[in-house]
Amino acid sequence: MQKIAVLLVLLCATFRAALSFTDGLLPNGNFDKGPKPWQMSGTKVLDPNAIPNWQLSGFIEYIKSGQKQGDMILVVPSGAFAVRLGDKASIKTAVKVTNGYFYSLTFSVARTCADDEKLNISVSPNLEPKDWGILPMQTMYSSNGWDTYSWGFLAQSNDIEIVIHNPNVDKHPACGPLIDTVALKALFSSKRTKDNMLKNGNFEEGPYVLPNTSWGVLIPPNIEDDHSPLPGWMIESIKAVKYIDSDHFTVPEGKRAVELVGGRESAIAQVVKTIPGKQYALTFAVGDAKNACEGSMMVEAFAGTLTLQVPYESKGRGGFKKATLLFKAVSPRTRVRFLSTYYHMTSDNSGSLCGPVIDDVRLVGVRNPGRA
Repeated sequence: MQKIAVLLVLLCATFRAALSFTDGLLPNGNFDKGPKPWQMSGTKVLDPNAIPNWQLSGFIEYIKSGQKQGDMILVVPSGAFAVRLGDKASIKTAVKVTNGYFYSLTFSVARTCADDEKLNISVSPNLEPKDWGILPMQTMYSSNGWDTYSWGFLAQSNDIEIVIHNPNVDKHPACGPLIDTVALKALFSSKRTKDNMLKNGNFEEGPYVLPNTSWGVLIPPNIEDDHSPLPGWMIESIKAVKYIDSDHFTVPEGKRAVELVGGRESAIAQVVKTIPGKQYALTFAVGDAKNACEGSMMVEAFAGTLTLQVPYESKGRGGFKKATLLFKAVSPRTRVRFLSTYYHMTSDNSGSLCGPVIDDVRLVGVRNPGRA
C-alpha cells in the first residue's frame, strides 16, 4: 500500500510538471497576435485585454516593425510587432510553472528616447518583500538598438504572474522602451564535484537564448547568486555581462560562455568554501567570441589575496588560451572573481560593446603545489 501511495505521489508530480511551462517563448511572447483595429487609436491600445495572453495597464503602444518615430525607423528584429511601455505602464501575463523551481525570464528591449530608461521586473505571488528587479537601460550593448536581458526568480506557486513595468515619468507619455520576444526557462542548480569546487564553472546552465537573435543575452548587474539567471554566479558590477552560445559565437568549451563586455565595470564572482592554509588551483580559459572584437585584452582573476592578469591578443576570429592561478586560502570562504581590464568595441564600426570571453572555470585543491 505504501508503494502505491509513493507511486501516486510521483505520478502527480510528473503530471504537474507536464502541465507547467516548457522552455521557450511565452504564449504570444512575440506580440504577433495583436489588437483589433477598433481596440486602438493610432498606435495606442485602448482595451487592456486587446493583446492575447497579456493584460495591459497605462499608456501602451502596439508598434509594427518599420514604423516611423520622427526621423527614426523602429525596427523589430525578431518578429513583426512589439509593445512600447509609456509612463508608468505595464504588461502582465499568467504562466503555469512548478512551485519551488528557479526560472529565468528572457526578453528583448530597445530604447526609443534619449532619456535614461529602466524596467521593473516582478513575479507574484512572492513572499520576499521588495523582491523585484530594476534593470537600467542607460547602456546599449548591441549596435541594432536592441538588447536581450535576463532576470532570475524562484517560483513560489504553480500559477504565477509576470509583470514588466516602466517606472519612469517622462515629459512625453509615449517615451518608453519597446518590449519583444519574452521567453522563460527553468534553471537547475549544478553541484560541486571532486573535479570542480565551483558551481556551473562551464556556464552551460543559464538563461534562455532566443534562437533568432545573434547578440547574446545580458545578465544585469548587482545580481546575487540566489536569484541569478546564471546559477552559481553573482554579477558584481555596474555593467552587465553577456551570456553567449556556440550557435552564434565561438566559445572555448561546450555550448555556452560569458563575455565581459563592460571593462572593469563588468565582473562575475562566486564564493566557495575553502580550508585556510590549503593550496588551490584556479584554471580557466580566456578567448574571443569571433565577433570582430580585436586588440589587446586582459582578464584579471582574483582568489584569496592574489590576482592574476592574463593577456590575450585577439584577432576577432575566435580562439582561447588557458591560465592557472595558484593561491593559498586565507579564510573558510574564498571569493573567485573575474573582470576585464580594458574596454572594447567591435572593429566593424557598429558601436557594439564587446570583451574577452571566459569559460571552463575550475577550482581544485592542490596536494603538492610544486607539481601543480
